[in-house]
Amino acid sequence: MSYNRSLNGILTLAITVTTESQSIAGRIRELGLSKAFVSRELSWLGFARRVLHMVGRDDIPLLERVKFAGIIGMLHDEFFMKRVSGLKREIAAGLTAVSVDGRTPLEEFQACREQLLVQVCEFSRLWRDELRPALSKADLPILDHQELAREECAALRDYFARNIQPILTPLAVDSEHPFPFISNLGLNLAVSIPQDGGVRFLRIKVPGNRPRWVRLPDRTAVVPIEQVIAANFDLIYPSPSPAVVHLFRVTRGIEGAVDRDEESGDDSPVMEPGSIIRQVSSELKARRFAGVARLQVDSAMPEHLVEWLVTQLAIGSDDVYRSEAPLGLCDLRDFDSQGRLELLEPPHQPVEHPRLQALSPTGTAAIFDEIARGDILLHHPYQSFDRTVLRFLNAAAIDEKVLAIKLTIYRTSSDSPLLRALADAARRGKQVAVLVEITARLDEAPNIAWGNFLEKEGVHVSYGVERLKTHVKLALVVREEAGGVRFYAHLGTGNYHSGTAKVYEDLGLLTANETICQDVATVFNSLTGVIPSPEHSKLIVAPVSMRRRFTQLIRREASHARAGRPSGIDAKMNQLQDVEIIKELYEASQAGVRIRLSVRGLCCLRPGVKGLSDNISVFSVVGRFLEHSRVFRFVNGDHAEHFIGSADWMRRNLDGRVETVIPVESEELKTELDEILAAYDRDNCSVWDCQADGSYVLRTAKSGEPRYAVQEELILRARKGLVL
Repeated sequence: MSYNRSLNGILTLAITVTTESQSIAGRIRELGLSKAFVSRELSWLGFARRVLHMVGRDDIPLLERVKFAGIIGMLHDEFFMKRVSGLKREIAAGLTAVSVDGRTPLEEFQACREQLLVQVCEFSRLWRDELRPALSKADLPILDHQELAREECAALRDYFARNIQPILTPLAVDSEHPFPFISNLGLNLAVSIPQDGGVRFLRIKVPGNRPRWVRLPDRTAVVPIEQVIAANFDLIYPSPSPAVVHLFRVTRGIEGAVDRDEESGDDSPVMEPGSIIRQVSSELKARRFAGVARLQVDSAMPEHLVEWLVTQLAIGSDDVYRSEAPLGLCDLRDFDSQGRLELLEPPHQPVEHPRLQALSPTGTAAIFDEIARGDILLHHPYQSFDRTVLRFLNAAAIDEKVLAIKLTIYRTSSDSPLLRALADAARRGKQVAVLVEITARLDEAPNIAWGNFLEKEGVHVSYGVERLKTHVKLALVVREEAGGVRFYAHLGTGNYHSGTAKVYEDLGLLTANETICQDVATVFNSLTGVIPSPEHSKLIVAPVSMRRRFTQLIRREASHARAGRPSGIDAKMNQLQDVEIIKELYEASQAGVRIRLSVRGLCCLRPGVKGLSDNISVFSVVGRFLEHSRVFRFVNGDHAEHFIGSADWMRRNLDGRVETVIPVESEELKTELDEILAAYDRDNCSVWDCQADGSYVLRTAKSGEPRYAVQEELILRARKGLVL
């Protein structure tokens, strides 16, 4: 059962926790949950709505709009797999406990469906009236097969016969052939053929290993593969009666007895040593057959066929979503630009960090010497991941003085140069230990494969911690030097993934600080050796101390405000959901603390509510890069404290995962963080401001005010070799 619907109930949690003041409890009671908190699910869909807005913006390059269309498809797929499937399970179980905003599971599902239908309708309009016409105008049309000339049809028929037909498998459905299993997220053709006074039904799965967009011989226009199959179906099934073909797609939930993304893990079963891989492998197999959370059909599918599919899939009519746009929108992320760079954002080439730029490209000692000279703050993708983090670990792999390397892996690329460097280090006789989190949602299979690869290369591999998901982003290098053994560490906000590092905004710290590195070493010992975790000197670690420490920091700001001292909280994160943290922020707001929150995705806090969150503002940045860093700044009178780390203010991060947050102590680096946060606050064209009702409004430049887009500004500053 998810945290949102714990047996104790959110109402009790929201207004009777003993640590909160009666004024906040009374105000929440007076307002009601729906006006004090925002639904997690609806806030998630609010983020999708902001991305959908990017599809309709004619002031950004056309193929960037197409990319955002693909992201919308991906977000909706993920939402149904993770959130809607969970709601459907709760409804089926008859649960009635209310969510953070006071809704039952059924009410939550109905509200989500209403918003989803609005978004599907809006995207269909954008596709029909804007995207397709714009692509045609740009000589990159996505055509319907019926629009093709005779010679083009002939060319595609030949392509179909040679490249598609041999791998298709028509499956009949009749008294002797049961309805086939429909796999998750695959495209399917429902074929009806009049025969002997009745109708024969066939299902054909559209092959996922063939290009979705089939290019015509002139190399400009494309046609969706499903239309190519439908138009040439007679080559598969010759019949005097014409076949009627419609497209459908099924989304299945992510099943499991425990939703590890949300639970603290306290109710997870104790697993025997070595059984976690077997358990995850079994869950991956079970996921293929999980319950259906959504049936997508093309807008022309007749109602009787929809009802038949609903019956066969054992779902309800409210699980059906019609669309005029192509199903499987996520495939638009792979739309071929045909070299039309003018239809994309100018290429971004990450630069080297100014302090690493002058180092000799040969030899390995220079980078360690530079880190020893003082902490280095990294900002990706503005500064190159490959020329900083990967360079650091590559140097460690071949440096003769390096004795050991330790690393955590949550998500990584399919051909990770970083993990291959670690394998090389192990072959060179270094002690290499890697903690691979194989329960990382939707990345379980590749992580198991990487774990097997590393073990075969002689790397010590651990697979997570019992009952907790390991979400930390840590690397530790042990090097023998003249004065003895010395530690070097990297602590980040993002994954060790060379691919996403080019499009995810993240921060990292390279440090040789003895105390911090010792804390990192202690964390690794706790992770790999199941050694009880002690209090750490500088690192804030979940679930050991993070909730308590953040609560103390927020309350300290409230105390400063009540005493008339300077106070304030600036925080940047991906998600904000934890009810207890939100109530602490409400309390601080009422004490007079000015709070600014940059929250990319879902946010359950309502800003600007009179008598509750008057001094809190919330905003979200949507741009070409995915905002992913976590930064926390507490004014603390005249002694501001800054932190970066892997954790959002979500219950899963504070209680159910191993997370780390590190203090940034260098005054120079604090200034960098201050200016980064200020740059986000100055944005006047890609920031969405959250309103008291939970809606978001795009910020626009005032009359005469120059346009300021934070991501563009950070690119320019990086190219000039500046640090903020």
